[in-house]
Amino acid sequence: MSETAFAMTDGRVSFEGKPVLRGINLTVSSGEVVALLGANGSGKSTLVRSLLGLTPLSGGRTLIYGAAPARFRDWWRIGYVPQRLQVGGGVPATVREVVASGRIARQRRLRRTSAADRAAVADALEAVRLSDRAGDPVQSLSGGQQQRVLIARALAGEPDTYVMDEPTAGVDAETQQLLADTLAGLVLGGKTVVLVVHELGPLEPIITRGVLIREGVVAHDGPPPRPEGECARPGHDHQHPHATESVAGPLTGWQGDPR
Repeated sequence: MSETAFAMTDGRVSFEGKPVLRGINLTVSSGEVVALLGANGSGKSTLVRSLLGLTPLSGGRTLIYGAAPARFRDWWRIGYVPQRLQVGGGVPATVREVVASGRIARQRRLRRTSAADRAAVADALEAVRLSDRAGDPVQSLSGGQQQRVLIARALAGEPDTYVMDEPTAGVDAETQQLLADTLAGLVLGGKTVVLVVHELGPLEPIITRGVLIREGVVAHDGPPPRPEGECARPGHDHQHPHATESVAGPLTGWQGDPR
């Protein structure tokens, strides 16, 4: 019997009195590759952040591997890829440093970096083809390359489940195909993947289930939609505003466990 990675029951979220999620029931089992689809403002990203406990529910409940987010301790099991990496002032972080932060949830306090940590970081950089940029500041990279850094950070942690919030939006075709190839290998290894996407594109062959969110409710949950043209997907919208995450973003361990 497969393990349940996420289970949301009657999940509700409101912002300033306006309902964003309105009674979401969603279960993701180990080994599934679930695409969350929908128009901008439908609640897809809010749903992902609520599954992780990063956005608190105003009603209902969510469980991560059977535990409420506030009580979940095995954060190494979750690899989170936010929409964008925000790089600001302060001491510039290198690509390697950002990717290495994905190992923090696996490390004991005050433990020195191990050979396994270094190998995982090197493998993650190679997987996204950024080994030659490892020592460069992340600020010097293009938007697509920064997205690869976020993916590598998740890969370095060697989690059981990957949660990715629009990883292909605004990046070039090469990066999209690179992500699809990387995820295909992970899926063959039994990993679980939850993706927010506005179109399936090269990811389509690995998607096992499509969940369409419309106005904060689940409008479809089943086989992924069949392609009908380049961008014809349920709820597709060509305007894609994005949230940002700092280098010390959630689930890296730099700001503590999310609550």
